[in-house]
Amino acid sequence: MTDMHHARRPASGAEATRRKVAERLRRTQAAVQGLMVELRRPARTPPLSTIVPPCGPGEMRVASYNIHKCVGTDRRFDPARTAAVIAELGADLVAVQEADRRFGRRVGLMDAVALERETGLAPLPVSDLPDGHGWHGNAILVRPGTPARIRRLALPGAEPRGALVAELDLPAGRLRVVAAHLGLLRRCRARQAAAILQALAEQPEGEEPIPTLLLGDLNEWRPGAKSSLRAFEPFFGPVTQGPASFPTRLPVLALDRILGWPRGIVADVTAHDSALARVASDHLPLTASVRLGAEQALHQAA
Repeated sequence: MTDMHHARRPASGAEATRRKVAERLRRTQAAVQGLMVELRRPARTPPLSTIVPPCGPGEMRVASYNIHKCVGTDRRFDPARTAAVIAELGADLVAVQEADRRFGRRVGLMDAVALERETGLAPLPVSDLPDGHGWHGNAILVRPGTPARIRRLALPGAEPRGALVAELDLPAGRLRVVAAHLGLLRRCRARQAAAILQALAEQPEGEEPIPTLLLGDLNEWRPGAKSSLRAFEPFFGPVTQGPASFPTRLPVLALDRILGWPRGIVADVTAHDSALARVASDHLPLTASVRLGAEQALHQAA
């Protein structure tokens, strides 16, 4: 009788808490298992035109691509595949993230010769190493011979991060490009955004404002008031939710961005979702059309 009496007693507070925790763990595990099932399914292959529409007068095509050190979702290191994806973009300029080894001697991971052959683009000389491609992994690919003035920024934060600021003289006009890969922590991204804005504000007195792009993996997935990208709004204007680019198997997060000043200079921002891009990296590239002919808004925006 005593055993039966104890068996029927209500659960203690500690027991009830353990049951709640166990139930939450069960639900979390079920949700994770469901997501893993989705990620392991063969990726859908939407039709993709291999013909990139030509740009009009004063226009150019730009892209941003985190190449994941040329290692695909199949865990294969394949620089030729990375070059093939960049060729698909048909871009005149590409900001690349994770272009170099992160630790040790930071040599470049792309095949620069094959890249130029396949895409007509080459990295700007920003590395201290003859065989390096970037600065903290950031590289800017342009047509060989493009005149450029380059500044390297060391960004504050809990881990080493950097950004490139390049002023380019292009056939379509002058353009300032910021290529960046921001940190994983929100407080660090806010400080890094402030450092980039400060660099953009340091324009020699008397010089005309230059159309400006910010391209890169900005590592922010939160929209609205909690987004660290709001720090960029005083310069670039309202930062709306961009196309999802991560992870490639099931893109749900808009980690990669292309922003422009003055307003209206950037149009048609799109995630490049091809069969090759879905396996070549864990990020999809972003492409956009840039209208340097939209300089009529420069003085109004200044």
